[in-house]
Formats: sequence, C-alpha cells, structure tokens
Amino acid sequence: MIRSIRAVLFGTFTLRFSTGLTGGLLIYYLADLERHGGAKIDGFQFGVLQAAFYASELLLSPIFGVLSDRLGHHRVMQLGPLFGLVAVLLTGITTNLWLLGGTRLLEGASTAASVPSILGFLAMATAQDEALRGQTSSRFELATIAGIGAGTALAGPVWQLIGPLGFFLNAGIYVGSLVIYRWFVAAPDRITAEHQPKHGIGHYLELLTTSHVWLLAPTWIAINAALGLFTGQTLFQLVNKPAPEVADRFADQLLVGRLGPLGVTGGLLLAGVVFLFGLVYWGRRFKDLRRTTIILAGILGGFVFVVSAIALNHSETWDWWLKIPPVVGLAAGLFVLAGATPAAVGLLADMSEPYPDDRGAIMGLYSVFLGLGQIVGALIGGEAARQYALDGVFVASIIFMAIALIPLAALRRYEFRFEESPGSGPRLSGGAA
Repeated sequence: MIRSIRAVLFGTFTLRFSTGLTGGLLIYYLADLERHGGAKIDGFQFGVLQAAFYASELLLSPIFGVLSDRLGHHRVMQLGPLFGLVAVLLTGITTNLWLLGGTRLLEGASTAASVPSILGFLAMATAQDEALRGQTSSRFELATIAGIGAGTALAGPVWQLIGPLGFFLNAGIYVGSLVIYRWFVAAPDRITAEHQPKHGIGHYLELLTTSHVWLLAPTWIAINAALGLFTGQTLFQLVNKPAPEVADRFADQLLVGRLGPLGVTGGLLLAGVVFLFGLVYWGRRFKDLRRTTIILAGILGGFVFVVSAIALNHSETWDWWLKIPPVVGLAAGLFVLAGATPAAVGLLADMSEPYPDDRGAIMGLYSVFLGLGQIVGALIGGEAARQYALDGVFVASIIFMAIALIPLAALRRYEFRFEESPGSGPRLSGGAA
C-alpha cells in the first residue's frame, strides 16, 4: 500500500505539473494573443476563462466522486490525464476565445476526475494511521502545489524557447501521468457483490447534511478564493502591460506589467521553496495541533503576505533597505499560509471516516469547495484588477481571508478530537491546541 501511495502522490505531481504548465503558457499566450491572430485580452476576460476551469471542476467533481466509489478510485483517477491530454492539444491550435474556453472546461474535467478519486484512495489507505494521514495530506498538497508551481514557473522558459509548441510538449507529460496511474498503483478498491455502496442524489444530499462537511465549506471556499487570486490574476497582472488609456492610473504600482516570463519564473521558484518548507513543517504538526488551529494560523499568515505585497507594490521610490521588511513579510506569511490547505484536506478526510463507502463522494467536495472559491475569486478579482490592477487583487484577497475567519469558530466547535471509525477504536483527529 505504501508503494501505491507513493505512486499516486508522484502521479499527482506530474498531473498538476501539466496543469500548471498549461495555465502558465496560457497566461503568456493570452497576454500576447494579438500577435498570434487573436483579440486583446483584459483582466476580466482572463478571469472568465479562469473561472470556466473551476466551474467545470466544481460541477463534475461530485459526479466523479460518486463514480469512484462505485467503479473504484483507481479506475476513475486514470480519466484525469486523458481529459488533460485532449485539452492541451486543442489549446495549442486555436486563438478563438470560445474554443479556449472549451479547453478550460476540459482541463477542469481533468481535475474533477482525478482529485476526488485520488483523495478517496488516500483517505482509504490512511484510515487507521493518524501519522500517515498527516504526512500523506501534506504530501498531497506538496505534490499539488509543487506540481502547479513548477509547471507554472517552467512555462516562462518554455514559452521563451518554443512558444505555443509548449502545449504539445505538455501532452507527453499527461501521457506519463496516465502510465503512472495505470501500471504503478495497485487497485485494492474493487467493488464486490457483497459490498455495494449506496448511490443517488438523495444519498449524496444526506451525506452533506449529516457529515458536518458543510461546516468546512465557507472557510475553505474563501481561502481558495484568495489563493486563486495569488496564482492566477496576480501573475497575469505582473506580465500584462495595461492598455495605454489606463496606464497612467496604475503608474504608482511598481509590479504591474513589470515582469517578463523569466522574472515570473524566478519569483515562483523562490515562493515555491518557501511554500514547500511550510507544507512539510505543518504536515508534521497534525498530531500536536487541531486542524482548525493550523487553518487559523494559515489565514493570519495570508494577511501578513498580502499586506507585505501591497507595501512592495508601492515601494518604487523607497531606498533598497526599506524594501527588506516587505520581502521578509512575504516569505513569513507564505510559510504560515502553507499550513491551511493540508489541514483542510486532513479535516475532510477525518469527516469521511464514518462513511468508508462514500470516501470518493466526500473527498470530491474538496474540489467543489475549491472550485467555488476559485470561481468567486476569478470573477471578483478580475473586475477588481480591471479597476485597480494589483491593488484591487490584494484588497479582494484580504476581504476573502476575513470572510474565512467568520465560520472558523463554528467549525472548531464541531471538530471532534476523537472519532469512532467503523471497525476501529477511538482515533485521534487533532491535538489539544
């Protein structure tokens, strides 16, 4: 089982690497679409395309989650690379915005098929081992963030070297992910005649109302809305030069349109290292701290990160030494923020324990909450960016994180320190803090 867990995590990395590479290449493609025969794209249009990806993920994740419970997590996770392969090939051959929107829907279907089945598999594999669950949750997030970050960072050099041909290069990586899932993961989740889980909309709605999963929704949606702005709209604003008629309005913002692909790559690599260290650190604190404690710390770290970013965005006239505190604040805030996502995954896995036949359906809510947050963030952030560039994006992020704090107290009251899992004794689900 450990070998299969490792293979799933590595496959997650390669699959998310492809997703990040496609998204990064698309940023440069859209920012330069006129030269390739397309139309000029503004921040709001970019936000709509980004939202299409997450709308597809949101709508399809529950369906694929239920299918993974019925057909087996191992079978369904193999659909993700296939959808991604088709999407990336289509992206490389069109400049039509409607078709590009369609490729975003296919990319969302790729994530919708893979994430619930992968998380259902990992929740099943770590059901009796709290330490392994903490490590696996953090490593899943590490594989996800590292994959997306590395793919997005590499998109800069790839775009500089081969331009839109990078989309076709990426197709080969999707094939590699399929090979990993197909031949390196054992499938102990085959459904037998004696063990048939319930299915249907009524049963799914029953899970939502009886499993306390809904308590996690507001916090997780708001956190993902903020994170989506950091990884999407913020990068677009860094590389997209404002149109001449509005350029003067944003002249006081140091970072708007000032970076090229290689500059973004360097920044992402530094941020990725900090974030990965944060994921490893917080993943090891699962046995000492409650999940909600780690989530709270992550939100506060996010506040520090955004305030530091605002300061740096308006530091053009500052002496170099005055820019050091905001840079330190960015690193410190990002390190602490990293803990929020694995803690939420671990909490969701804890909530799935009383429902071993429905792990795929419950873990599929990870993508539902993520998708809702990313859609809200993409649309609101897109309009904020159109009006106020990066300042608008950063203020929207602060608002989202403030919203995430509101339901956290209620979630904490329902976070059980001990749960009775089917067929097992009491299992620790969080520390005392």
